[in-house]
Amino acid sequence: MQWIIFMLLLFINSMEMLAQNRWKKQASAGLLENCTGCVLCSEDNGCITCHHRLFLLIWRDGIRQYGMCVHTCPPGYFGVRSLEVNRCTKCRSPSCESCFSRDFCMKCKDKFYLYKGQCFRQCPPGTAAQTGTRECQETCEPGPWSEWSACTHESRTCGCKWGVETRVREVPEAAREEGTACPALLETRRCRMKKHCPGGE
Repeated sequence: MQWIIFMLLLFINSMEMLAQNRWKKQASAGLLENCTGCVLCSEDNGCITCHHRLFLLIWRDGIRQYGMCVHTCPPGYFGVRSLEVNRCTKCRSPSCESCFSRDFCMKCKDKFYLYKGQCFRQCPPGTAAQTGTRECQETCEPGPWSEWSACTHESRTCGCKWGVETRVREVPEAAREEGTACPALLETRRCRMKKHCPGGE
């Protein structure tokens, strides 16, 4: 009877050791996978600090938090370098694919348009959607046309059958600064001149 109990205890002990060894192997394999580039690593949370050139990327899965060392931050994040630790920081806007800072987007996700560092489903008034770049471009709305100028030919207003008259319209200062493509700002048309100049010139 004692012999059977001894054998049973031996069997249970060996099974526990086997299970423990298997768990250690899995943990160390997972640890090596999750701890690439790490200086400090936790079995439960992955990387805590990274080598100097790498960024620490932290993400959440429910209530758990995981860390990973990466060369470049993934979409939706931007890299912040500091003396202590380089971090991947999440862009504030969920519609932003890549950002320069927390609040300044450089590229928007599909179905969104970029305008002055923000993402919009539809471009704001005064702008037009550029489908190729997925950006909103300022539209130029010039002022009203001026009156037609006097009919002239080679700076003279008489003495010829046909001349040219012109009219112009102004562009708002803001549109000029933005370098926006504007519609025609000057128009010309043929006009009939007085054949004879006063005083017989």
